[in-house]
Parts: sequence; structure tokens; C-alpha cells
Amino acid sequence: MPTAAAARPVARVVVDSGLAHLDRPFDYLVPADLELAAVPGCRVKVRFAGRLVDGFVVERVEHSEHGGHLAFLAKVVSSEVVLTPEVLSLARVVADRYAGVLGDVLRLAIPPRHARAEKAPRTEAPKGAPAVQSLEGWQTYVHGLGFVTSLQAGERPRAWWTAVPGHDPAQLVAEAVLATLSSGRGAVVCVPDARDVARWDAVFTQVLGEGRHVALTAAQPAERRYRSFLAAARGDVQVVLGTRAAAFAPIPDLGLVAMWDDGDDLFAEPRAPYPHAREVLLLRAARHDTALLVGGYARTAEGQSLIESGWCIELAAEQRTRRRAWPQVEVTDGSIAGAAPVRLPQQAFRAIRASEGSVLIQVPRRGYRDSLTCQTCREPARCQACQGPLGQPSASAPVACRWCGQEAVPWSCPHCHGTTLRSPVVGALRTAEEFGRAFPDREVVTSGGSTVLDDLPAGRRIVLATPGAEPHVDGGYDAVILLDTWLMLGREDVRVDEESHRRWFNALALARPGGKAVAVGDAQTLQAVVRADPAGFAARELAARAETHLPPTARLATVDGPDDVLADLAGRAWTAHTEVLGPVPVDQRAPDAAQRLILRTPRREGAELATLLAAVAAERSAAKLPGLRIQIDPLTF
Repeated sequence: MPTAAAARPVARVVVDSGLAHLDRPFDYLVPADLELAAVPGCRVKVRFAGRLVDGFVVERVEHSEHGGHLAFLAKVVSSEVVLTPEVLSLARVVADRYAGVLGDVLRLAIPPRHARAEKAPRTEAPKGAPAVQSLEGWQTYVHGLGFVTSLQAGERPRAWWTAVPGHDPAQLVAEAVLATLSSGRGAVVCVPDARDVARWDAVFTQVLGEGRHVALTAAQPAERRYRSFLAAARGDVQVVLGTRAAAFAPIPDLGLVAMWDDGDDLFAEPRAPYPHAREVLLLRAARHDTALLVGGYARTAEGQSLIESGWCIELAAEQRTRRRAWPQVEVTDGSIAGAAPVRLPQQAFRAIRASEGSVLIQVPRRGYRDSLTCQTCREPARCQACQGPLGQPSASAPVACRWCGQEAVPWSCPHCHGTTLRSPVVGALRTAEEFGRAFPDREVVTSGGSTVLDDLPAGRRIVLATPGAEPHVDGGYDAVILLDTWLMLGREDVRVDEESHRRWFNALALARPGGKAVAVGDAQTLQAVVRADPAGFAARELAARAETHLPPTARLATVDGPDDVLADLAGRAWTAHTEVLGPVPVDQRAPDAAQRLILRTPRREGAELATLLAAVAAERSAAKLPGLRIQIDPLTF
């Protein structure tokens, strides 16, 4: 029988059980031979419910409040401190905010251990920091220079930044980080994906100097990822640049949390409890009193809400500067003199002919002809065997069913007996084929799907890309053409307008100074793009959300589960002003599948609603019933 440690023999351990009703620390005795190894923040193995499970020591104390017998720690996996008090406190707040379990959040915050990375020699960052440069880019924005100066002075300003083209946003954020470093504090910066991390990493190295930051993404090899995490946890570096998981990075003396393009859905975690990286950083800034910088070419309703509430200041260029920085947008519906609209209008062809360099064409869909209808009666073309939709993946491929793969050649319409097919929605591959025939003297490249291009050299080419897959071109594009804007707005999504404008602004920002742009769509819908006014659009979007009681003006929760369980939850007493909607089928096309209950409440009651939902999860966990899928403020529902 082992003996307990002489000093502080009780270790409080967060056990990775995944059970909602056991979401609390448990006390264990520390064996005498592990007294020095079992430090707060380290990984351990403990006996829990008859099996060996992982856990973290969160503190060592003299006495336990538990009246019964305490088990001993089974093993100290590593004495490396990976769970700092600041990250533990943040993880607890995030779990409570999203009606989740602490262990699930810690799994997102702390990457898996890699023994070789722990044994690797440490490399400390150079002492001091380079001098802050001219900050010319920040002078473009009202209050921009003052924001960076206050960071340099050790203050904690909070700002929402609406960027304009002309200066690399990575350069400006790196300068803000450098100002924070010069005050002796660290920074965490989140960008949407690994492509952005690679591009921003090079800029950060140039501005901050070698060895002062690390990149941290889930796409990295396990050893490299864990080594980057350890560099931050050990205090070897003060700056972490990464994707959504970097929002939890353990930076000592954190002074700034920053994020670029917060509307990107890649910031929404797909694993329980489904936190959004923007909300994690906002919670971190508020709880630990750090500076905040959230920027993008577009603005989300969440950002507009915080600006209007006075919680943060607005960093934006004056109207004249803003209009001069963005390309002038010509809007057309594709018609000429009242004739029927065409998909590829003459304005687009004129813009391409007038360009001497590269032209970007944004196409909402990647495929060739994913949807087919009858040319005569416009009825959707269906497979005779399974009634699935017909499509054509490439010019050389036959028309076939997208469900069962059976070819439909020859095809005849069962409604009007027509034999000709048309495609109401044309993908990027088919569009590239059409532009290739129209401009044989130009190279035509595509980017999207499994083939995404990051960067291209300058040259006379036409680049067709799906939203979010637009490659950067040296010097910028001569022209940007937004095709099928109506198709982007046709999705069934409460955020479809906001997301479409974000994609459009991001594409237009790739134009060179003085470049041209053509948008094919409705002029009224595209007014914010024409006026280069993302702030005005965000204000209108926020007002619309307030009228319909949707986030961020309200707190919304979805609960997925069996119909009988949700029917019982629908009759429960929630908060004083909670609206109960449903249950309804999660998939309207399959009404017999899982059901969804929607709970909507004012923001002031959001924390109470999350607590009540966490209690429901704990009740079912204690009764060994199947869990429910609970999401707070999901992007789609």
C-alpha cells in the first residue's frame, strides 16, 4: 500500500470522463514517490469508475472535503505543465457558456502529448523586441494610430477593425503584436485556415523577427503541433499565430487577442460543446482584461453589436478613403435593352479584354453541370431508376444520376417528352470551359474543391475560383467579376446575406489599386458592395436580427434528439422569457429522422438558459440515457 506525500498530499484532478453529471474535480492522494512529479497542470492517470483514465492535476491541497476513502494517483504521465490556471479558468467559462463539459473543452485547448517533443531542446525567443516601424497602414484608419500607440504603452484597448484594401492585413496585425511585445506582453492571433497561417507566418517572421512566435494549427504533424504548444506554455515565445484552437494558447502575461475575418465558419468548432473562436477570444479579453483586435474586410452583426454597445471602438477609414481604396463596382443583371438576362454579360467580357494582367472570376459552385432540367418545360431531370437528380461532372462524362450513378443516355422528359437538357446552375469547371473558348490567348485556371491554389505569379490569365478559394496574385487582379450572386443568396441560411457579403468583399479586396469590378446580380441587393459600405450593411443586418430575435441580439439554443424526449423538454419551465419552437425534423426531407427543439431567450437570460440545459445533460448522463446534441448560438439551425 503506497504512502501519501508529506506535503499537500491531496491532488484535485479534472478527469476526462465525458460525463456531464461528473463535470467537477475529484480528489486523489499523491503517493510519496510522485510528490515532486505531480505538479499542478500536469497530465496524470487515475482510476475512475473501475478503469484507468486521463486527467489533469489542477491543484495540490492539504486536506480533502471528501469524507470517504481517497484513491491514489495511478501515474504521472508527464510533469510538463500543460494546463495553466488562466487556461483552466477560460475553459470553465467556455464550457458554461456553451452548456458543455470542461473535459471536452480541455480536449480542444490542449493537443495530444508527444513525448519526443517534450524531450527536444528548448529554443528561447530573442530578448527584447524590434522597434515599431512607421505604422503607415494604421494611419489610414480613424483612431488606428492611437490604438497601436496605446498597445505600446501597456494599455488594453478593444477595437473592431473594418479593413480596406491597400495594406496587407497581416502586416498591420503584426505591427499591433509588435507594439504589444514592446510593452512586455504576449499575443494570440487567430486566422481562418492553414493557408492563412502560412501566409501570415511569413509576414510575422519579417516584422517580429525570427523565433518570436510559433504557428499552431490542428493540421500540423503531431510532434510539430505539440512542440509549438510547449513553446507557448513554457514561455519560450510570447506570440501564437494559428487557427481556432490557438484561441486557448497558454501565453504568459497575455496582452492582446486578435482575430482576422471572424465571420468565417471555420472558426466554429464542429465538436462538443461547439464553441466559436470569436466568442472564446471575447471571453478571454473580458475575463483576463486584455486588449482586443478583431478585423476583416466585411463586418459581422456580432461586431456591429459590440460597437453599438460601446464595448469596443470602431477602426474604420473615412468615407473618401474607403471609396478610393475599393475597386469601383459595376452591377448588371445580364440583360441588354430589356432583353432576357444572360449569365455571362458583355460587361464581364469588356473587363477581361481591357485587362493587361490577371482577372478573377468568382463562381459560387465548383462542378460542371451539377443540376439539369428539361430545356422545354424546365422540369428537373430525374433518374428513371431511383428518381435522383441528373448531372454531368465534366464535358467528356455522360449525363448520369448523382445518387445511383446510372447513365441517362438517351434521356426523355416524362412531362413533355423533350430530349434536350439545360443547366440552370453552371459550375466553375463549365464556366472555365466557356471563357477558355472566348479567350484562347489567355491561360484559364480554376481553384476550388480539392484543388485550391494559394498564390499565383503575375500574368495574363483568367482565374475562376469558388468563394474562399481565391488565390492571391502578385500585384493584385486587374479586374474581379462576381458571377451568379443570386445563387449565393439562394441558400436556406439565416446568415446567408452576411456570409455572401463577406465572400464578395474578400474577393474584391484582391483587386489591385485602381482595378475594376463587375457584379452580376440585383443592384438593390448589391448596394453595400457598390458603396463599399460593410459597416452600413452590418448595421442593417443587426437591426433585422433584433426584429426576429436572433443572435447576437438574443441567445438561441438547439437541442437534437428523439421526438418524445424533446416533447417533454418543450413543456419544461426554462427562463422567464424563453420562447420554445418545435420540435421539428432536423432534415425536412426526412421527417422521421432526429428532431430539433429551438429555445430562444433574451441575452440577459442566456447564461441561465445554458445552466438549465447543462442540468438536462447531467440528468440524462446520471440516468445513463443517450445524450442530446445541445448547441448554443449555432451558425445554422
